[in-house]
Amino acid sequence: MPTQAKAAVIDEITERFQNSSAAVLTEYRGLTVAQLTQLRRSLGEGSSYAVVKNTLTKRAADSVGYSDLAPLLNGPTAIAFIEGDPVEAAKAIRDFAKANPMLVVKGGVVEGRTVDAREVTRLADVESREVLLSKLAGAMKGNLTKAAGLFQAPLSQVARLAAALQEKKAAETPAADAPAAEAAEAPAAEAPADDTAAADTTPETDTAAADAASDD
Repeated sequence: MPTQAKAAVIDEITERFQNSSAAVLTEYRGLTVAQLTQLRRSLGEGSSYAVVKNTLTKRAADSVGYSDLAPLLNGPTAIAFIEGDPVEAAKAIRDFAKANPMLVVKGGVVEGRTVDAREVTRLADVESREVLLSKLAGAMKGNLTKAAGLFQAPLSQVARLAAALQEKKAAETPAADAPAAEAAEAPAAEAPADDTAAADTTPETDTAAADAASDD
């Protein structure tokens, strides 16, 4: 591969690392094009699944501070670059691997931190925000002991719960302000008719060449 072409590939992989909330490295040996397409679609909008050259990927990883990925870059490698929720993408990869054992998860990067295959699996086991909110609501209606137990869950679950609570609070703020506005208008609406002061009333992305050699 010409030097200029290699530089372009390195730049593309570097950009994907920088723009992704997570990147999961996998070995895809033995999987068909149709199966890889199915996996790519299951990752969600904005995410991609690209077959990469190991030597070029090492250089890209080094440039963004992910040198720890070097030991994982051997054999046929494809990377799932996630731009959405890392937990949902991890669940999709886990479920696909269960149905297609030929897919092997090596490890990756989650929100700027390198992780091994076991951590990717643990990430997939984190419950959804909706489930966490439901559990919290039930615990608060029960007793403080149950609520305290919920907050002793793994840190990843607590972080998702905190984010979900923040989003829920932001969504409810306009609704909470509405009654106050209506109350302020009530006296004017009920004023006597002769009162002169009465007021008017929200692709698949391109992947690296599937026929590219897995090792440079």
